[in-house]
Amino acid sequence: MKAIAVYPGKKDSVHLEEIAKPAVTDIPNEMGVLVRVLKVGVDATDREINDALYGQAPPGDKHMVLGHESFGIVEAVGKKVRRVQVGDYVTATVRRPGKSIYDMIGTYDMTSEETYYERGINLLHGYLTEYFVDHEDYIVKVPKGLKHLHVLMEPMSCAAKAVQQAYEVQRRMRVWSPKTAFVFGVGQIGLLSALILKLRGLQVFSLARSKAGTLNSKIVEGLGSTYVSTAETSIDQLVKSVGKPDLIIDATGSSQMAFDGMRCLGLNGVLVWTSITGADRKIEVPSDKINLEWVLGNKLLLGSVNANREHFESGIRDLALGEMMYPGIVQQILTNPVEGLDRYEEMMKLLTNEKAALKVYMNIASE
Repeated sequence: MKAIAVYPGKKDSVHLEEIAKPAVTDIPNEMGVLVRVLKVGVDATDREINDALYGQAPPGDKHMVLGHESFGIVEAVGKKVRRVQVGDYVTATVRRPGKSIYDMIGTYDMTSEETYYERGINLLHGYLTEYFVDHEDYIVKVPKGLKHLHVLMEPMSCAAKAVQQAYEVQRRMRVWSPKTAFVFGVGQIGLLSALILKLRGLQVFSLARSKAGTLNSKIVEGLGSTYVSTAETSIDQLVKSVGKPDLIIDATGSSQMAFDGMRCLGLNGVLVWTSITGADRKIEVPSDKINLEWVLGNKLLLGSVNANREHFESGIRDLALGEMMYPGIVQQILTNPVEGLDRYEEMMKLLTNEKAALKVYMNIASE
């Protein structure tokens, strides 16, 4: 069967690879789930792997199949599978456990090992193919009523984890009840984070460079958040107007914005970094002032990457509630479909122009 793959470490090596079709029996103990792939979302991670910035092929292979945002339909299950059945819509988690204690208890997204395993990212093949098989522990059921949001399940899991982790660590405050949040960035993670925060009752300000009127800004407004163009209103001006936020989520991919968050966070607040900055940019920061304010203000910086099954499931619940509260808004994130695995070059071109494509996804098969 066909798959879109790269040769990790070799720049611009994306290509069509012929691989063997998997079988439900590939998974031991009759716990396998065979999924026919319907759609796969792609993002900057796939572009960066093709740019040879990171990623390793699975042992024994020179290639690695791309794609970590899956959506498909179950075609076969092992005899001991209980969570899903044939005909169910599903997605799949991305990271797989290593051998640390965190991996063993199901929090494999928090591994303490340097080597990590992620489908379509590092040491494991991804989902940009016609079929995949996996253990039922990593298969997550998607309600039929949400199938129109398909590939957003994985990015939603990342947003869900970021917000959940912020609340979890702030249990140290005993009665922490945030009222105001800033979300830096209005890509898919930023938009979905804004949705989750609105559902929690916060006043949300979504910050981005572009002036109002873009699709992203309209989605922000459709979710009941306030769009702020930093080209027109600086962060300092926003803070002067509405006060310092209790919670900031950075989803920009800009180290400048990530560190700017440290300057404007409120007392007892938490700043969550979710984006990766893979370049070597250097900026100056008012380190003494930040040091003083963060110690005296009991402020916290938190890094959040990837997600486990719990975050997928809670993210799906929030998507369902979001569809009731803001019908038709989230679906607008899904902007750029690409028809078929053969058109991988079109896929990569769209990924190089982030301003023109909010969310790129591959239509692999019809139902």
